[in-house]
Amino acid sequence: MTPRAPFRAVALTLFPEMFPGPLGASLAGKALQDGVWTLETVDIRGFAGDKHRTVDDSPFGGGAGMVMRPDVLDAAIAASRPQDTPLVYLSPRGKILDQARVRRFADGPGVTLVCGRYEGVDQRLLDAHDVEEVSLGDFILSGGEAAAIALLDATVRLLPGVVGKTASLEDESFETGLLEYPHYTRPDVWSGREVPEVLRSGHHAKVAAWRRAQAEEITKARRPDLWARYAETKKDKV
Repeated sequence: MTPRAPFRAVALTLFPEMFPGPLGASLAGKALQDGVWTLETVDIRGFAGDKHRTVDDSPFGGGAGMVMRPDVLDAAIAASRPQDTPLVYLSPRGKILDQARVRRFADGPGVTLVCGRYEGVDQRLLDAHDVEEVSLGDFILSGGEAAAIALLDATVRLLPGVVGKTASLEDESFETGLLEYPHYTRPDVWSGREVPEVLRSGHHAKVAAWRRAQAEEITKARRPDLWARYAETKKDKV
């Protein structure tokens, strides 16, 4: 079997010093050091055509804030994007990033990320490159860098060899359509609270059934949207 080429990540940003940040530590950092994946940061200002390295301008139609220029970003993309990688713009108006999308990123050769700032990016640039807009959730960050780091962390941990026991990935939240069940470890009794007896029984089938029931109960209570999709999936399989 031909060895897999390293997963290639490219981050276009106005603040390259923010990378690798947390990605240089723990599992992602070790995988980066071992060559499982690579990270290239591209300073967008390096592609500005004037002496002031201007990357933004005021919006047509008026309004507060500034907008990132399409010509500057286009030059940065053309110079740095591997052609076989998806081009992703971290944006609060994008589709919510979920585990299924993360897994698709991990299954591919890499990803090129555009980290926006100010009021956002000129729409013509997004249209011209058919950019995929991705959001971490219904909140606003100062820029796309933190979101890009989160996306890469979620993706890199799914690459072969990064997490030691792949079975530990299979039971995580969202992998089965449910939130994860509770975890317990020693001591057996802490502050008057005992570990559930079933987890100390050594009966694997009963443990599996308890964990599934707990995951279903937690999902139903905390994420009715996930529970509705899960229940529909179960109905289709009957």
